[in-house]
Amino acid sequence: MLAEFHQFIIVFTAYVIAAGSPGPSNMRIMAVAMNDGRGAALAIASGVVSGSIFWGLMAATGVSAVLSRYAQALVVLQLLGGLYLLYLAFKAGKAALSSDKDQLRPTNERKATAAILYKRGLLMHLTNPKSILAWIALMTLGLGPGSSSHTVLVILAGCAVLSVTIFCGYAIVFSTAPMIALYRRARRWIEGTLAVFFGFAGLKLLLTRI
Repeated sequence: MLAEFHQFIIVFTAYVIAAGSPGPSNMRIMAVAMNDGRGAALAIASGVVSGSIFWGLMAATGVSAVLSRYAQALVVLQLLGGLYLLYLAFKAGKAALSSDKDQLRPTNERKATAAILYKRGLLMHLTNPKSILAWIALMTLGLGPGSSSHTVLVILAGCAVLSVTIFCGYAIVFSTAPMIALYRRARRWIEGTLAVFFGFAGLKLLLTRI
């Protein structure tokens, strides 16, 4: 029992590091939170959380392990994910070059419904093949030959709680008044940094062989 508890701690720690470290999903949530407010950011974050839980379920049932053996399926996801990140880079770059007056007009995020924003967050996570591989690694780390269904459920439930805490936490923290004020003061620098980040991540995803 104690050994199993230690294994859970290792898995949850690995998940916190993987999900909490700066990545396309977190950067997107941060940008939407500072620019478009808490509601829009939480909608994006909810989609990201759903995508993470989906790949967790796939990993738990072994589907993602099977999928990882088919290079063509991962290449398609890699292509879609890379193109989507380049699209985000284009949007961020366009925002960085626009005037403050133009930014006062409603953006796509402000006009979009919560359902549309949710789908955008979901799409970002589902088209990231690294999410599949990360979940396979987590399940390999947490499950042994004699692991029970209870162990699988604990890992999934724990990671689901951590996922909500991390991604929605980003949405809440970066939609606070100080963060919004920071964004307004350094809007062009922030959007420019995001454009470079998304562009680099997109090109890396497209050019890296899984």
